[in-house]
Amino acid sequence: MDFSSAFNTVIPSKLITKLTDLGISSLMCNWLLDFLTSRPQHVRLDNHCSSTITINTGVPQGCVMSPFLYSLLTHDCRPADSSNTIIKFADDTTVIGLIKDSDEAAYREEVDRLAEWCDTNNLLLNTGKNQGAHCGLQEEC
Repeated sequence: MDFSSAFNTVIPSKLITKLTDLGISSLMCNWLLDFLTSRPQHVRLDNHCSSTITINTGVPQGCVMSPFLYSLLTHDCRPADSSNTIIKFADDTTVIGLIKDSDEAAYREEVDRLAEWCDTNNLLLNTGKNQGAHCGLQEEC
């Protein structure tokens, strides 16, 4: 699964709540909140510049902290069923499930839970890039 503009959709207050739950100090959380909100942004193309707008969502692209902050935001995205695994790399996520005796229920419930988690965390699935589940061994899948 691929998320649409994942780094751009991070809501700083949600991130700070998760960091607080992880035991990160309030001083660090306040510094990060200040860093992530009220950022001026404009686009430059050759000698032309757009007007400046203020950004209050997302983590800055090109910032070395941004992938780490995104990882912390998604740390609680874990499988609920032991027959499933969720693998995350940057803004790509894969759900792997063991479907035994044609019983897909646990896998499908995991995908539904992931969709709910995405909704709660302001992440939109890029359905154009997502592919349905498939595997090579039909009887063992």
